[in-house]
Amino acid sequence: MKYKYNYQVMASDIWKLSISNIYNSMIGVCNIIFTAAILLLTVKFWANATTIIKLLLMLAVSLFTIIQPIVIYLQSKRLVAKIPSDLEIGFDDYGIHIMTKNQNSKFEWDKIKGVYKKPNMLIIYTAHKQGYILTNKILGVQKEDLYDYILDKINMGQH
Repeated sequence: MKYKYNYQVMASDIWKLSISNIYNSMIGVCNIIFTAAILLLTVKFWANATTIIKLLLMLAVSLFTIIQPIVIYLQSKRLVAKIPSDLEIGFDDYGIHIMTKNQNSKFEWDKIKGVYKKPNMLIIYTAHKQGYILTNKILGVQKEDLYDYILDKINMGQH
């Protein structure tokens, strides 16, 4: 193996990625506009609102600021719980190797959909919206080398 890592993703890593993807999309823009509009409505009508209306306004304000992030975190925890604790991920000239005590699988380079570098992680997509997150904590100083290596292998497979 050219590179080999113990796969350790945490719920907070998936949560950060999900929140980042949401707020870097049109959905995030809509969330921000909705929240701003509700905040303005809340400020304007709070003094004259009944208790029920105040509760509804508070619920609407907290929808994208509190409720959505909590729901995404809970989903992230469920996803992490399904990942085997002994999972290892390796990279060599033949592809990406996923290894556990009971099962091994391989993705050849021409099957890899992409690799994306974020400030705190690399994301390697093996299918649309499916892949592996490798955090800076796992990669250490090898992050740039691994990123360049994967890009090179993916680009070679496209020619």
